[in-house]
Amino acid sequence: MGSEDKLSGTAEVGTVALDTVALRVFLQGEGITVAGEISAKRIGLGQSNLTYELTDEDGSHWVARRPPLGNLLASAHDVTREHKILSALARTSVPTPRVVALVEDSAVCDAPVLIVEYVDGLVVDRMPVAEALTHDQRHQIGLELARVLARLHAVDLDAVGLSDLASHSPYAQRQLKRWSHQWDASRTRDLPTLDRLTAWLTDNIPADTSLAVVHGDLHIRNVILDPVTAGVRATLDWELSTLGDPLADLGSTLAYWPEPADPPSGLFEASTLDGFASRQEIAETYAAESGRELGALTFWEVLGMWKIAIIAEGVRRRAMDEPANAAENGPPTVELIDAIVAAASKRAGI
Repeated sequence: MGSEDKLSGTAEVGTVALDTVALRVFLQGEGITVAGEISAKRIGLGQSNLTYELTDEDGSHWVARRPPLGNLLASAHDVTREHKILSALARTSVPTPRVVALVEDSAVCDAPVLIVEYVDGLVVDRMPVAEALTHDQRHQIGLELARVLARLHAVDLDAVGLSDLASHSPYAQRQLKRWSHQWDASRTRDLPTLDRLTAWLTDNIPADTSLAVVHGDLHIRNVILDPVTAGVRATLDWELSTLGDPLADLGSTLAYWPEPADPPSGLFEASTLDGFASRQEIAETYAAESGRELGALTFWEVLGMWKIAIIAEGVRRRAMDEPANAAENGPPTVELIDAIVAAASKRAGI
């Protein structure tokens, strides 16, 4: 795939939005050994930043991430921010892929490109993969997510150079302002049920507990696991990472974790299979690992689901505006987004 494969505004889904010839030259200029030509294929089910597996003729692998095509919301899809975060966390016990390079040359790509190492392992992003896991593997995954969050929230901001990553002002207010703006900028329709949820969140803001690096989007599909132990080898997709209340991160993870007795939520339902830990077990593991109190966790769970609905609406908008942004399974449906809002409303008791 060379420059003729660069994605134009009318390209079909599946076309690669990278100039692999220019990318190979760039990597070689950075001192990275590349054998022959590079091929690239879209990987993952994420529909925010576009993610590709790069392979050279000797079978060496890397992963490249770039922003989606078309008009983007301000501050969204910032892979240079991911580069800063991953570079800083490389000095900690948080499992992350090693940074290889950051491309900021418009002659190589029309947008920044983050290149990281390819981490081999298990990604539970489809139901057949989850169904093939043993009972013990299933149970371990949720507890591992809790342990990763505890390690992340223990990171010393000054020691790793992340104290200037974002504002230190109250996190809930920042999140409500930011994501309300995102909704207004990307929605495809009016949704009164989401408006009521926004009002509930605004009226129930808790006091912040502390300030930490938060991932912002940690769920079962955003980690690479050891295929035997189900331990986390790498945590992915740091584009929403910021500074905030650590309980918000736990709430977001739980928001992505439906249980068998829950009404349909439109979310990936692997965690409803027999053997997966409950939300309570995950929360208890996090509390034990972090030593934090879990007051107001319901608020943060509801905020997490509210954000998921807004993100899904944004993905739907981008796919409508530029079909080439859509991932393998297509963009979220109206029914899916409505189901997420309904589940969040039930959890809020409204």
